[in-house]
Amino acid sequence: MRFVQNFLRQMIAGTAVLLAFTVVLGIGYPAAVWAISRLDTHSAEGSVLRDADGCVVGSSLIGADSQVEPGAPDPYFHSRDVAAGPSNLGPSSEVLASLIEERRSTVAARESIDPADVPVDAVTGSGSGVDPHISEAYAAIQVDRVAEVNELSVAEVEALVAEHTDGPQYGVLGASRVNVPELNVALRQTPTACTTG
Repeated sequence: MRFVQNFLRQMIAGTAVLLAFTVVLGIGYPAAVWAISRLDTHSAEGSVLRDADGCVVGSSLIGADSQVEPGAPDPYFHSRDVAAGPSNLGPSSEVLASLIEERRSTVAARESIDPADVPVDAVTGSGSGVDPHISEAYAAIQVDRVAEVNELSVAEVEALVAEHTDGPQYGVLGASRVNVPELNVALRQTPTACTTG
């Protein structure tokens, strides 16, 4: 009889511990982690960029370059060259030197400037190949074209560039940089209805 009572007591205690841990670890802990994850969802959800209509148009973390038809007006700022992503080509590579000169000529022609005035980040890729930032110098050479095509004053475009320029990371790391995806969203004058596909 005492054996049965001890067995039942232990079974009840074990069941109570099992239920308690199920509630705490199976429900409470996941709920707490989920609640904490909701505190700052912007970066966790891809840093989504939306236009004036609320349509998703990209991410502030991915610098996909603007594509326009040859000969068509080019109303947007360009990111770093995606095709110039990481490679094993070194500083002494003639292939790399040729690619850089080709890109330099393309950028100089598009911006109507001397090839010597093309900034380094306009002709080279970032480590990831999709860096959303460009230097202030690269943004500056694009201002005149963007202002003309969008029928804005140079001062208005320069103000938008300044608004989307971040200082050095943590105030000391790196140089100031311009977020191209955010800047291009700010340039959109006539939002269109969202399309789903």
